[in-house]
Amino acid sequence: MKKLPLGIQSFREIIEGGYVYADKTKYAYELINNAKYYFLSRPRRFGKSLLLDTIAEAFSGDKELFKGLWIYDSDYDFRKHPVLRLDMSNIAHDTPETLKDSLSGVLRDRVKNEGFDIDANAPSDIFRNLIEALNKKYSQRVVVLIDEYDKPILDHLQDVDTAEANRAVLRGFYGILKSMDPYLRFTLITGVTKFTKTSIFSGLNNLLDITLTRAYSCICGIPVEDLDILFREHIESLSSLERYVSYENLRDEILTWYDGYSWDGETKVLNPFGLLTFFMQDRFASFWYASGTPTFLIEILKEKPAAFLTLQNLEIRESMLDSFDIRKIGVASLLFQTGYLTVKETIQGYGPPVYRVDIPNYEVRESLYMNIITEFTEHDADTSETAYLRSREALRTGDLQKMLDILKGLFASIPYQLHIDREAYYHSIFYAVMSVLGFDMEAEVSTSKGRIDAVLELEDKAYVMEFKYHDCEPGAAPEVKRKLFDAALDEGMKQIKEMGYADKFIGSGKEIRLAAFAFLGRDDIEMRTETI
Repeated sequence: MKKLPLGIQSFREIIEGGYVYADKTKYAYELINNAKYYFLSRPRRFGKSLLLDTIAEAFSGDKELFKGLWIYDSDYDFRKHPVLRLDMSNIAHDTPETLKDSLSGVLRDRVKNEGFDIDANAPSDIFRNLIEALNKKYSQRVVVLIDEYDKPILDHLQDVDTAEANRAVLRGFYGILKSMDPYLRFTLITGVTKFTKTSIFSGLNNLLDITLTRAYSCICGIPVEDLDILFREHIESLSSLERYVSYENLRDEILTWYDGYSWDGETKVLNPFGLLTFFMQDRFASFWYASGTPTFLIEILKEKPAAFLTLQNLEIRESMLDSFDIRKIGVASLLFQTGYLTVKETIQGYGPPVYRVDIPNYEVRESLYMNIITEFTEHDADTSETAYLRSREALRTGDLQKMLDILKGLFASIPYQLHIDREAYYHSIFYAVMSVLGFDMEAEVSTSKGRIDAVLELEDKAYVMEFKYHDCEPGAAPEVKRKLFDAALDEGMKQIKEMGYADKFIGSGKEIRLAAFAFLGRDDIEMRTETI
């Protein structure tokens, strides 16, 4: 069996070391020959760095390194060019001043290694002079590869002033590339997110964004059709173990956990980090998610809990999906770019396409929802797990009173500084609990007469739920709370019945349970139920 290249981003090391390699050299060839300036957004740990290294090696002139790969037998000339590569994840960026100093330091190291005499201080000036000097020294145009271009911004999304200051530094730095056109052979900039062009790439308006281009939908990740080709021996070895039953069963489970990513709604790829770690550790787990979920992502979801409820089969226009600005962050576009949503279908009509997006696979769904519950409340992982198991049993047996008691414990554990007096906040946590348990729950379900807050289907039961929140003064008298509870519960149950929310389940043979939930605050929750 070939070795697994977990964590290895060096193309040369993978090839010379006999590791498994998903051949991306055809994409490299097409990029090199079709245009000059590119931008690519992909989630972290999806192979962007390896792609850049593959392209760098293609410009190194060492054709034999590519023997057996697609590009070797093509008409590519393997002409050697100087390559200037920057990994922005290795650039210090605590402040804009630190960012400038660190950029200058990295560039000066290259200047020193090349033996150049460049008298400049600003990173953009050093960058410009270095490109000119490389072109002159090697009599070939320069290749510029920039990895994780957005890291100095993303790490400060919760500190908008620093994020914007770093963005201003990068805008000037990247902007010099356009004026360097006579000296450049090829440029590729990659990152996790795509900020609006006016915010960071306004001076580089010739940058071709291939993020959602169908021809490059498999440029990173492991294509589904390559799973059996590249990993057959690894799957066969594990499937011989009793707990995996068969090759087909194990393969299906691998796809359930790590497949599902798409940037065109048709071609699918597996998460390479999750897949490789599974083979290395011989166990299914949320490896990609655990490797570093961005803190800013959870913080933004805390601020906008209602957005969390609309993620399922969300339809969104391309202009809203592929870019955002620091002060106007759209939750859907952020989740898509960071890998927590993916394209399930492209709907092509008049004008730009519309994308239906959803959570890609089991790994992301379970981990994201679990993290939301843990972060929105003060439960530790063990306490949360116990609550989940109790919730599962309560719903399967139809014991909604027990379910209410569990919910009260969850909501009471919400820290006061995080608590938001809105229906959507309670609804988000409830939706996360149900989803992480694996229940087939839909949120914000549209009907001909309105929108149902939540529908939960089991094999023999259907729960139709409505959530109502009423403001209540702190320390209100019991009789005041009682009136507010009754009003909210009456309103919720009346809405379920008058809008016919349960009609679609009549005649299905399932027991239909109607449930109205009333919230007056994190510690005050009541429920009213009826069975049809």
